[in-house]
Amino acid sequence: MLKEAIKEAATLEEAKELAAREIGVGTEVAQFEILQMPQKKTFGLFGGCPARVRAYIEITPATKAADYLRSVLAGMGAGQVAIEIKEDENGCVLSLTGEDLGFIIGRRGENLDALQYLTGLVANRVENSYYRVTINIGNYREKREKTLVELAKKVGNQASKTGRKTSLEPMNPYERRIIHTTIQEIEGATSWSVGTEPNRHVVVGPSEDNPMKNKAPKESRGGQRSGGRGRSGGGRGNGRGSREDRNDRPTVAAERPARPVREFIPRSNPMPVAEDVTPPEKTISEKEASATLYGRIDL
Repeated sequence: MLKEAIKEAATLEEAKELAAREIGVGTEVAQFEILQMPQKKTFGLFGGCPARVRAYIEITPATKAADYLRSVLAGMGAGQVAIEIKEDENGCVLSLTGEDLGFIIGRRGENLDALQYLTGLVANRVENSYYRVTINIGNYREKREKTLVELAKKVGNQASKTGRKTSLEPMNPYERRIIHTTIQEIEGATSWSVGTEPNRHVVVGPSEDNPMKNKAPKESRGGQRSGGRGRSGGGRGNGRGSREDRNDRPTVAAERPARPVREFIPRSNPMPVAEDVTPPEKTISEKEASATLYGRIDL
């Protein structure tokens, strides 16, 4: 893919500068084709023509990515940053050099990974095909890879010996691939990824053929380890005993004596049901007659 511009000026140098500025690069980067040499007018009145120059540059995914990254860094206030492009078969590596570039890396490379992701999207749009872009600052990628390899070896050996699983911190796909590649070389250990981005992380545990896989201590619901003094275990336990012991105990209802039922004593005569019948006079029980009542009202 070519990007070109044609400009005219009084001199050849001015025409080159205008054409290079049109395509957005410097004169040291662009390539030029002289279409017409400048000619002076005869006696300052007749004839003559300006210089005409064609400037062009081949736009590749690597150059497009470098231009985009350069504009983003300028917006971040990074100052003078030199970008070196190294292309390979499947992508390119953009190496940044300059002063005070630590803030571009960010915490555990988060800023650098974000810039790399965005730059890769721009590069992939040039030819509408996958193009891998890697951004590196001061050999940070090499140092990070060494740290991840050492971490994977340490956790993998622990999983192989103890049979326990360990969850690592969230990582990007490139760093998770480093962990998986290292764990594959450790006998008795395996790894897999769980979760969703950006919290997807690697879990390292024992492999299927590891004899320690089923011997790892497990915790019960109450926080005690299996095989200890659990709910149904012996010793002091929780003081409840087994189910068989509870079934042998007498029920509470069998131990309590039967409560006596009081005899119902009517307080007054029932009202007649039949119509046109005069109700009998109300009677008073012996307890009501002997009791001292306060504020008693007869209805």
